[in-house]
Amino acid sequence: MVRDLSLNHFTIEAYKVLEGTNAGDSISVNGACLTVASLSEHSFSVDVMPETLRCTNLGGLRYGDQVNMERALEMGGRIGGHIVLGHTDDTGEIMKVTSEGIAKIMKISAPAKLMPYIVHKGFIAIDGISLTIAELDDFSFTISLVDFTLGNTILGEKTPGDVVNLEVDILAKYVESLNKRRGQELTLDFLREYGFVEENSK
Repeated sequence: MVRDLSLNHFTIEAYKVLEGTNAGDSISVNGACLTVASLSEHSFSVDVMPETLRCTNLGGLRYGDQVNMERALEMGGRIGGHIVLGHTDDTGEIMKVTSEGIAKIMKISAPAKLMPYIVHKGFIAIDGISLTIAELDDFSFTISLVDFTLGNTILGEKTPGDVVNLEVDILAKYVESLNKRRGQELTLDFLREYGFVEENSK
């Protein structure tokens, strides 16, 4: 829960997520990776950069708002979803919320620049929650929320018009980048750009 906030500094009340956390560690807040600047027994503070405010919904937080929080992944365990980096790509807007049996179905708009990375049965992170895409069209996608997600995150409280953070699959972005470079000539300028050649090399 947000306890104090200014333009670039937030203090958030937390409990379980602080177990084993030290200043300098990363904590995901609504899917945005933030560095713990300081912490007390039941809260931590972070500095929020202008770029983060531009690309996420964190700038809309108010005192008392609930947020999703997650500690950084410790490699060596099971990975139940895709690898979420906390580097939010953009925001989307909840368009429609319906129920289907025990599930809650959400239709969410996405910027056109993200739609190429969103695929049927693929992954997307919404406010830091790794979810599977059930359906999609040219400008939106649909996800289905199970009871555990509804009970352990704030996503179930969202309603049409709410803005959420979106992070697409990093592997899809790497594949696109490699495809764009396919056939590119290996030149001295290319090697210099990526650090393979020192500036004073002859």
